[in-house]
Amino acid sequence: MRAPAPTITTILVACLAAFSLSACAPPAPEPSPTATGFASEEEAFAAAEETYRAYVDALNDVDLADPQTFEPLFALTTGELNDLDRRTFSEMHAAGQSVSGETRILAINGLRSDGNEVDIESCIDVSNVDVRDANGTSLVSADRPDRQLETISLVRNEAGDVRLQRIDTSDVAATCEG
Repeated sequence: MRAPAPTITTILVACLAAFSLSACAPPAPEPSPTATGFASEEEAFAAAEETYRAYVDALNDVDLADPQTFEPLFALTTGELNDLDRRTFSEMHAAGQSVSGETRILAINGLRSDGNEVDIESCIDVSNVDVRDANGTSLVSADRPDRQLETISLVRNEAGDVRLQRIDTSDVAATCEG
Protein backbone atom coordinates (compact mmCIF):
# COMPACT_ATOMS: atom_id res chain seq x y z
CA MET A 1 0.00 0.00 0.00
CA ARG A 2 2.08 2.78 -1.26
CA ALA A 3 1.71 6.28 -2.70
CA PRO A 4 3.95 10.80 -3.79
CA ALA A 5 6.73 21.64 -7.47
CA PRO A 6 5.95 24.65 -9.35
CA THR A 7 8.30 27.29 -10.77
CA ILE A 8 7.04 30.88 -11.23
CA THR A 9 8.87 33.22 -13.58
CA THR A 10 8.20 36.89 -12.95
CA ILE A 11 8.68 39.27 -15.87
CA LEU A 12 8.88 42.94 -14.97
CA VAL A 13 7.00 44.10 -18.07
CA ALA A 14 4.09 41.75 -17.37
CA CYS A 15 3.84 43.02 -13.81
CA LEU A 16 3.85 46.64 -14.92
CA ALA A 17 1.17 45.92 -17.52
CA ALA A 18 -0.99 44.11 -14.97
CA PHE A 19 -0.67 46.97 -12.50
CA SER A 20 -1.51 49.60 -15.09
CA LEU A 21 -4.61 47.71 -16.25
CA SER A 22 -5.88 46.83 -12.77
CA ALA A 23 -7.51 50.23 -12.33
CA CYS A 24 -9.70 49.54 -15.40
CA ALA A 25 -10.68 46.00 -14.51
CA PRO A 26 -13.56 44.92 -12.29
CA PRO A 27 -12.61 43.56 -8.87
CA ALA A 28 -11.22 40.05 -8.92
CA PRO A 29 -13.60 37.33 -7.76
CA GLU A 30 -13.02 35.86 -4.32
CA PRO A 31 -10.84 32.78 -4.64
CA SER A 32 -12.37 29.55 -3.47
CA PRO A 33 -10.82 28.27 -0.27
CA THR A 34 -8.00 25.78 -0.69
CA ALA A 35 -6.11 23.87 1.91
CA THR A 36 -2.94 25.48 3.10
CA GLY A 37 -0.12 23.86 4.96
CA PHE A 38 -0.42 23.23 8.65
CA ALA A 39 0.49 26.10 10.96
CA SER A 40 3.13 23.94 12.63
CA GLU A 41 4.56 20.46 12.63
CA GLU A 42 2.83 19.92 15.97
CA GLU A 43 -0.55 20.78 14.41
CA ALA A 44 0.14 18.46 11.47
CA PHE A 45 1.04 15.52 13.71
CA ALA A 46 -1.98 16.14 15.97
CA ALA A 47 -4.34 16.18 12.98
CA ALA A 48 -2.72 13.06 11.54
CA GLU A 49 -2.97 11.22 14.86
CA GLU A 50 -6.62 12.21 15.30
CA THR A 51 -7.49 10.98 11.80
CA TYR A 52 -5.53 7.75 12.18
CA ARG A 53 -7.18 7.00 15.54
CA ALA A 54 -10.59 7.59 13.93
CA TYR A 55 -9.60 5.19 11.12
CA VAL A 56 -8.63 2.45 13.58
CA ASP A 57 -11.89 3.03 15.51
CA ALA A 58 -13.83 2.71 12.23
CA LEU A 59 -11.84 -0.42 11.37
CA ASN A 60 -12.74 -1.93 14.74
CA ASP A 61 -16.43 -1.18 14.08
CA VAL A 62 -16.50 -2.99 10.71
CA ASP A 63 -18.98 -5.86 10.48
CA LEU A 64 -18.15 -7.74 7.29
CA ALA A 65 -21.77 -8.91 7.06
CA ASP A 66 -22.96 -5.28 6.89
CA PRO A 67 -21.32 -3.16 4.14
CA GLN A 68 -22.84 0.00 5.65
CA THR A 69 -20.25 -0.33 8.44
CA PHE A 70 -17.48 0.12 5.84
CA GLU A 71 -18.53 3.70 5.00
CA PRO A 72 -16.94 5.48 8.01
CA LEU A 73 -13.66 3.76 7.12
CA PHE A 74 -13.89 4.83 3.47
CA ALA A 75 -14.65 8.42 4.50
CA LEU A 76 -11.23 8.65 6.17
CA THR A 77 -9.19 7.50 3.16
CA THR A 78 -8.32 8.85 -0.26
CA GLY A 79 -6.70 7.72 -3.49
CA GLU A 80 -5.25 4.24 -3.80
CA LEU A 81 -5.87 3.38 -0.14
CA ASN A 82 -9.55 4.21 -0.57
CA ASP A 83 -9.68 2.02 -3.69
CA LEU A 84 -7.85 -0.81 -1.91
CA ASP A 85 -10.09 -0.66 1.17
CA ARG A 86 -13.24 -0.64 -0.96
CA ARG A 87 -12.07 -3.62 -3.00
CA THR A 88 -10.76 -5.60 -0.01
CA PHE A 89 -13.80 -5.15 2.22
CA SER A 90 -16.19 -5.86 -0.66
CA GLU A 91 -14.31 -9.09 -1.44
CA MET A 92 -14.30 -10.12 2.23
CA HIS A 93 -18.04 -9.44 2.45
CA ALA A 94 -18.76 -11.40 -0.75
CA ALA A 95 -16.68 -14.35 0.52
CA GLY A 96 -18.70 -14.48 3.75
CA GLN A 97 -15.70 -13.77 5.94
CA SER A 98 -16.00 -12.47 9.49
CA VAL A 99 -13.67 -10.49 11.71
CA SER A 100 -13.46 -10.43 15.49
CA GLY A 101 -11.31 -8.62 18.01
CA GLU A 102 -9.90 -5.13 17.92
CA THR A 103 -6.73 -3.46 16.76
CA ARG A 104 -5.18 -1.44 19.58
CA ILE A 105 -2.84 1.50 19.04
CA LEU A 106 0.14 1.26 21.38
CA ALA A 107 2.14 4.26 20.17
CA ILE A 108 2.13 6.95 17.49
CA ASN A 109 5.14 9.04 16.46
CA GLY A 110 5.36 11.88 13.98
CA LEU A 111 7.89 11.28 11.22
CA ARG A 112 7.55 14.05 8.64
CA SER A 113 5.37 17.04 7.85
CA ASP A 114 5.62 18.88 4.54
CA GLY A 115 2.88 21.28 3.46
CA ASN A 116 -0.34 19.26 3.33
CA GLU A 117 1.34 15.87 3.72
CA VAL A 118 2.16 14.12 6.98
CA ASP A 119 3.80 10.79 7.77
CA ILE A 120 3.40 9.09 11.12
CA GLU A 121 4.47 5.76 12.52
CA SER A 122 2.22 3.59 14.65
CA CYS A 123 2.77 0.49 16.72
CA ILE A 124 -0.41 -1.58 16.76
CA ASP A 125 -1.44 -4.69 18.67
CA VAL A 126 -3.46 -7.10 16.51
CA SER A 127 -3.14 -10.10 18.84
CA ASN A 128 -6.92 -10.26 19.40
CA VAL A 129 -7.89 -9.80 15.73
CA ASP A 130 -9.07 -12.87 13.86
CA VAL A 131 -10.48 -13.19 10.35
CA ARG A 132 -12.45 -16.33 9.51
CA ASP A 133 -13.74 -17.72 6.24
CA ALA A 134 -17.36 -18.70 5.65
CA ASN A 135 -16.64 -22.15 7.19
CA GLY A 136 -15.22 -20.64 10.38
CA THR A 137 -11.58 -21.41 9.60
CA SER A 138 -9.12 -18.73 10.68
CA LEU A 139 -7.36 -16.97 7.81
CA VAL A 140 -4.73 -15.41 10.09
CA SER A 141 -1.24 -16.78 9.59
CA ALA A 142 0.15 -18.56 12.64
CA ASP A 143 3.35 -16.53 12.33
CA ARG A 144 1.66 -13.11 12.21
CA PRO A 145 3.33 -10.92 14.84
CA ASP A 146 1.02 -9.65 17.59
CA ARG A 147 2.51 -6.19 17.23
CA GLN A 148 3.09 -4.48 13.92
CA LEU A 149 4.84 -1.28 12.94
CA GLU A 150 3.02 0.81 10.34
CA THR A 151 4.01 3.96 8.48
CA ILE A 152 0.94 6.00 7.62
CA SER A 153 0.91 8.77 5.00
CA LEU A 154 -1.87 11.33 5.27
CA VAL A 155 -2.84 14.35 3.21
CA ARG A 156 -4.97 17.41 3.87
CA ASN A 157 -7.51 17.82 1.05
CA GLU A 158 -8.88 21.05 -0.45
CA ALA A 159 -11.67 21.13 2.14
CA GLY A 160 -9.04 21.01 4.90
CA ASP A 161 -9.85 17.44 5.96
CA VAL A 162 -7.00 15.05 6.70
CA ARG A 163 -7.25 11.64 5.00
CA LEU A 164 -5.10 8.51 4.98
CA GLN A 165 -3.55 7.89 1.57
CA ARG A 166 -1.16 5.02 2.30
CA ILE A 167 -0.36 2.50 5.02
CA ASP A 168 2.88 0.52 4.87
CA THR A 169 3.33 -2.38 7.27
CA SER A 170 6.89 -3.39 8.08
CA ASP A 171 8.20 -6.84 7.23
CA VAL A 172 6.83 -9.67 9.32
CA ALA A 173 10.16 -9.77 11.18
CA ALA A 174 9.83 -6.13 12.18
CA THR A 175 7.87 -5.55 15.34
CA CYS A 176 7.48 -2.62 17.64
CA GLU A 177 7.70 -2.05 21.33
CA GLY A 178 4.71 -0.70 23.17
